[in-house]
Formats: sequence, C-alpha cells, structure tokens
Amino acid sequence: MGDYDEDTAFLGQTGPYFWTTFFLLNTVFVSTGFNGLYIVFVGAAPKHHCFVPDVNLTHEWEHAIIPFTIVDGDEVQSQCSRYKLDVVRNLSAEGYIPGRDVNLTNLEQEGCLNGWSYSKEIYHSNIVTEWDLVCDNQWKVPFASSTLFVGYLLGSLISGQLSDRFGRKKVIFISLAAQCVSVILQSFSHSWRMFCIMFLFVGASQISIYISAFVLGTEVLSKTMRVIFTTLGAFLFYCIGYMTLPWIAYGIREWRTLLAVLATTSVVYIPLWWFLPESPRWLLTQGRVEEAEAIVRDAARKNKVQAPAVIFKEFELQGRPPIKTYTMLDILKSKNIRCITLMCLLLWMAINIGYFGLSLNTSNLSGDPFMNCFLSAAAEVPAYVVSTLLLRKCPRRALLSSFLIIGGGVLLLIQFIPDTLQYIALALEMTGKFGFTMAFSIVYIYTAEIYPTVLRNVGMGMCSSAARIGSITAPYVIYLGTYNKVLPYILMGSLTIASSVVNFFLPETLHRDLPETVEQMQECQGLCNGLKKKRYVENGGSDNPNIHHEAKSDVQSLTA
Repeated sequence: MGDYDEDTAFLGQTGPYFWTTFFLLNTVFVSTGFNGLYIVFVGAAPKHHCFVPDVNLTHEWEHAIIPFTIVDGDEVQSQCSRYKLDVVRNLSAEGYIPGRDVNLTNLEQEGCLNGWSYSKEIYHSNIVTEWDLVCDNQWKVPFASSTLFVGYLLGSLISGQLSDRFGRKKVIFISLAAQCVSVILQSFSHSWRMFCIMFLFVGASQISIYISAFVLGTEVLSKTMRVIFTTLGAFLFYCIGYMTLPWIAYGIREWRTLLAVLATTSVVYIPLWWFLPESPRWLLTQGRVEEAEAIVRDAARKNKVQAPAVIFKEFELQGRPPIKTYTMLDILKSKNIRCITLMCLLLWMAINIGYFGLSLNTSNLSGDPFMNCFLSAAAEVPAYVVSTLLLRKCPRRALLSSFLIIGGGVLLLIQFIPDTLQYIALALEMTGKFGFTMAFSIVYIYTAEIYPTVLRNVGMGMCSSAARIGSITAPYVIYLGTYNKVLPYILMGSLTIASSVVNFFLPETLHRDLPETVEQMQECQGLCNGLKKKRYVENGGSDNPNIHHEAKSDVQSLTA
C-alpha cells in the first residue's frame, strides 16, 4: 500500500466532501460538552439547615433553634447541627425567651436527626437534596465527580483498541448509544451508589466518543482541513456544548428530568450514520481496499474531481527491516527520556487539576451559578483561537510557562479579593480559566513534538493517564473549600506555578523537525541536555553520531 495522502491528492485540500465531514464530525463533540459537566448542577449543594419538626415552638424559638457559626469571618446558620429539640421544646413551653432569659451558648446541640431543609431558590432537586449528601456525607459529591474521570481513564485505555479492531465509525455510534443509555439509567438511579456506577459508564463512553471522532477526523480530512480540525474545530464545538449546558439546566431545575433531556439529545446523531464515512486509512490496514476505494470515489464525486482508474497502488514490502515496537519500559531505560517524561507528567497533571478544578467550582462562586458556568465556558473560546494563532510563531516553552503563570498567579491573587468585590473575583477566576485552557491546548502539541515518532504514542498515552489522574483529583481539591474557601486556590495556584518552573527545563521544539528515533531525542535542550553532556564527559568524549541526523515529519503541519 502506498502513501495515502499521495494516492488521494487528486481530491484537493478543500471541497464539499471535506467541509461536510468537518462540520458533521464536529457536531459530535457538542454532546461531550454538555454531558461532561452536568455534575456542576446535579451535585451542587443549596443552602440548607437542620429540619425542625412541628412541635409547637414559639415564633422566637423557631428562629433560634438553629445556632449560628462563623464561616470565613461571616456569621451564618449552622448546616449540620441544631439545639437539642427536647430542651428547646421545654423552654418554649415554659415561656422562656431566647437571648433574654436563656443564654444560647450554654445550650446543648445535636445533629440533624430529622434530616435537612433545603432552599429551592436555585435547585428544585438534585442528588444532594435527594440523598442528603451534606455534612458527614458531603464527601460523596466529589467521589461521584471522580467516578466520571475514572471512566475517562478506562475509556481512553480501551477505546483505541476497539476502534482499531472494529473501525472508528462503529465505535463512535456505539459510544453515543452507550452514553445515551448510561445517562438515562443514571436519571433513574435509586441510590448514590447506582449514580456513581452509571457515571463510570458515562465517562468511559464519552471519552470514547471524543477519541474515536478525533481519530476519524484526522484520518479522513485533508492535510489542510486536518490542521483546523485538530487545533480549533473539535475544541470550539466542545465549547458550544459546554456553553449550552447552563441554559438547559436553567430551564430544567429537577435533576432527573435534566439528565433524561440531555440523554435524548443523542438521538439527533442517528442520521449521521448515513453521512459520515468510515476511515479509508483504517480500511486499508484491514485489507478492505475495495471499500476504501468506494469511499474515496464518492468523495471525488462530491468534490467534482475525476478519480484515477486505480487509486491505491500496492508496492512490495519485502526486504524492509521489521519495525520495532516500543513500550513504557523503553521510556524507563533512558535517563534523558525518563527525565522528560516525569516533567511532562507533572505538567499534564497540574493543568488538568487547574482546568477541571475551576470548571467544577463554578457552582460555588458568588452570583448566579448558571451565568458563572456560561462565562467559564465562554472564556475557553478566545483561548483556543488565540492559542492556535500563537502556536504558529511563538516558542512553545515560553508560551506554555507564560499561561501557566497567568493561571496560577490569578488563583493565588484571588484569595486577597474581599467578598464585597465579587465581580472582580469572578473576572479573575475567568482569567485563570483562560490561562488553563490556553495551557491545555498548547501542551497537547508541545508534548507530541517532544517525543520521537517511535515513542510518541506511548509517551502521549502516559501523559493522558496522568491527565486523568489530575482530573480525578480535582473534585477533592475543590472539596477542601468546605474547610477553607481559599485552600483550593492556594493548592492549585502553587502547583501550577511549580509546573511552570519545571516546564523551563523541557526542550524547545519551535522550527525543529520532529524526532523520529530515540537517538534524535537526545538533542533536546535544557536540563535533559545537561544530563547528556554529563554522559558525554563520563564516556571520554564519545557520542552517538546518529543524533545529528535531522528527521522530518508531516506531523509538523499541526502547528504550521
């Protein structure tokens, strides 16, 4: 089999076929946008306090039975305790007035033995109000959020193998169906445990949709369209779904109905089965040449160009040396690659903790949670556009560190903003989200340019796993805000600043050919180059001459 891009060059770089496929594939990413973060509303804790049953208390004691506590300098009603009901009932019956006849600080307190009363001002019902996930059970909300990201981790591990076995198109639609069924079943959850189990399947199916659609787009589209698709299209359409979520949640305040509506939106993708093609590249790897040619000839007809009589020319593969396959163990063998990988893992983990931490924290911000979520999503749109433009000419190392410092610095600064200036705090939070989104989009391409071709898939896979660990950790970082509201900002900000410093030791990749072999990766600059020089001296001045070979790769077009 010859070179696919060369064999299909007659299709051109644009045309009705490519543009149609581009937009139809991108619509799939919309579903991942509004199905990925509905826990922001479904798991939000409304204002609440202990429920007080009707035991004929006086008006004064009805208002005084809930004690006040100091939270972040403000006096608020206790959410997890009340004055002992039997004592209060006796004092009320005897005509004592709280605060005048009785010193409330001397009264004994008890837990919310009769449950809680929840404000329905914002949320009519969600998993917090239905299963009382407050006080001692408050940890169950971040745990539920983490199950989604554990599903991401499992889905990212198996989706690639499934699409390689059964095809990209089939996996996309099977995953869409799995997502629809999982969310519907989740809306019928009779317990918190069932909710978490179904959330695991939601995460696995959702990341499978994203990865399979992303791979199909890169394999079907032309080189020019591929660049737009990978650096801008998929991210922007994800943002469209993300920005749509708060408006759907605003109109539907009951969580079971909200999930049912979100699940049924997958039905609109059924007609795409007859419009989206399978990947001809994948078909060729399976030996299904006739099917691949049929798809390409249909593309030629839609682009109004003439296809040659024979599209894919076979060539003799005999005599070629066998291609060595690499595993994660090969990364551990080289001190240089080991050093780079550890720094990349820290980068990916820190960026994901900050990105998902800010995304999940929108319901805890001052002001309207629906508008906060929309602004958080809207902040990503200019970030993706600007990052695409800057990546063309700016050094990756300086660019990534700059936006990590912006994101982390804002998080450290926001704790000094008084509560009376909530709009300034919100603006700073959106600025932090902008910085993390920029870093999120840059680190993908940067990492791919650092690793050599023989290790690129392995390296990106390890970094993706670190990213999933970061996203699993993010809900617990936000949970620390229940003890001190500035603690999550300090933790995320400090970790981000530390990762920006580590990033300066990574090699610069702008205007450099992508490395093809492990030896060519040894030319990296920064700390890793220092390790290489040390080995050079230790070896008496000997070195591997192969490192001077300059490799070239079409992957460079991703940032062209």
